Amino acid sequence: MNRTGPRRAANMTIVVVLIAAAVLVAGTFLLRRGRGENNSNGSPDTFVVRRGGFDITVPASGELAAIDQVEIKCELETRAVITYIIEEGKWVQAEEVLVRLNDEDIRDRLKDEEDAVNSAETSLTTAEANLEIRRSSHASEMASAELQVRLAELALEAWTNGDDVSNRERMALELKAAKKDYERLVDRYDRSVELESQGFISKDELERDEISMIQAESRLRQAQLAIEVYNKYQSVQDYEELNSDVEQTKDERKRIELRHASEIRSLESEVEAKRRQLESRQERLAKAQRQLQMCVITAPKEGLVVYASSLQSGRYWRGDDQAPQIGTELRRKETVIVLPDTSQMKASVKVNEALSGKIQTGQKAVVMSDAVPDTPISGEVLRVGVLAESYGWRDPNRRDYTVEIELADGNDLGLKPSMRCKADIYVGRVDDALYAPIQAVFRKGAVAYVYVPDGSGYAERSVTLGRSSELFIEVVEGLEEGEVVLLRQPAPDQIRVQVDGDSGVNGPSPPPGAGADPATERPEAERPGAGDKRPQGRGGGGQQPGGPKPPGRRRGAPAGQG
Repeated sequence: MNRTGPRRAANMTIVVVLIAAAVLVAGTFLLRRGRGENNSNGSPDTFVVRRGGFDITVPASGELAAIDQVEIKCELETRAVITYIIEEGKWVQAEEVLVRLNDEDIRDRLKDEEDAVNSAETSLTTAEANLEIRRSSHASEMASAELQVRLAELALEAWTNGDDVSNRERMALELKAAKKDYERLVDRYDRSVELESQGFISKDELERDEISMIQAESRLRQAQLAIEVYNKYQSVQDYEELNSDVEQTKDERKRIELRHASEIRSLESEVEAKRRQLESRQERLAKAQRQLQMCVITAPKEGLVVYASSLQSGRYWRGDDQAPQIGTELRRKETVIVLPDTSQMKASVKVNEALSGKIQTGQKAVVMSDAVPDTPISGEVLRVGVLAESYGWRDPNRRDYTVEIELADGNDLGLKPSMRCKADIYVGRVDDALYAPIQAVFRKGAVAYVYVPDGSGYAERSVTLGRSSELFIEVVEGLEEGEVVLLRQPAPDQIRVQVDGDSGVNGPSPPPGAGADPATERPEAERPGAGDKRPQGRGGGGQQPGGPKPPGRRRGAPAGQG
């Protein structure tokens, strides 16, 4: 059932009133018993100052917690609704199911991711096949291009070492033959001219010899021209054509290589993109599978099941006091269950800011659990909080530090986290000193004084104070062992001698009716500032002066310093 804010405030008020009443009763009982043991005259209002010792402790209250605990969190990234949760307070074994979450949406997403993975695998296979085909085509076309280059180079080499040389030799031979024939015919013509002049040959024969000579001269000039044309034009042309064929085939080979390299790079990029897409889909599939597994939360180790809403740190877990149940929707990383290791417990208590400076790691302490109030549990301060915690609107002026106390025993007491507890932290001890109850000390400004018997009345006597606990305070000067002090403020007509609030010097009592302002004369235990050093709701109790420490007896913190 939900509890409203006013009901919670009313319950808190009732608890505070009950604790205050218990504190008053316990303090009165212990003080009266202390006075009964130490007063020689048996008066309940006086105390005989004596020499002895008492412990100085800092009281604190809080709750128990496990030093080591496992937090069970909701790890789902989607909407998480509880369909089953184990009963709180049950002891579970490792791998036992703690929580089941609705997995319908995750199963639908898992199916979609499986389809996406299959599609990505197909796309990757197709892209890899296209890449292999392109690589094979590249190799084939490159081989053909290499062959064309080689053929062109061979043609150039054949022309250079074959056709060109052959043509040059042929034309040289033709030139030589033409020149020889021309010289022969010139010589013949010269003889024919001589013979014709002598009448040995006819003129017609001379003319035929002349024509033969002219034809031979023409052939000689043609042979010379052919060589000149071949050297200047035909040979250069043939070479340029064949060399151009070589260069073109090489350029074509380069174009093929660049084209295929570009296509292969494109296909490789496509394959890589498909592979990354597949990996992404596989990761999402694996994530969906993990999310499905997270719908069933099991215990990583054995332990006691405690709902996070039941812990002190989780009471405002969801803005109300409802425990998780079937149908509760959880947030991501929200703590649902805690499995505390109850074999090693600690007390997490609050110490008032005014007393926190006295607490140090390693100090001994005695813890009393409200579940087993008659059994003291020894412990040791484990750590002290770094920053004070405010009580907010409930008590804006109060600031406490969290102190953790490791319990040395108590494993057989059935202690559980969040059990309320009280603790006494031992911060020191006063030995071989005069002391009196803190209720016997009053103040006027900075002057501390006590009431001692003076005839039929009482006299105020200034004292110098030392260390103190909740019940007793050390008297450094002003009293002697065996003297009697009054534990209350006498009536104004009973005061024979008063002290000056500024100098502390004793003076005569004022006339009746002219008593001091009650606001300036207050007991040490009730003066402003003294009560601030004790946490609210704490009872005052302590061991009897000089006596042994009784089991479970409450000891207090200093109520005032001289």
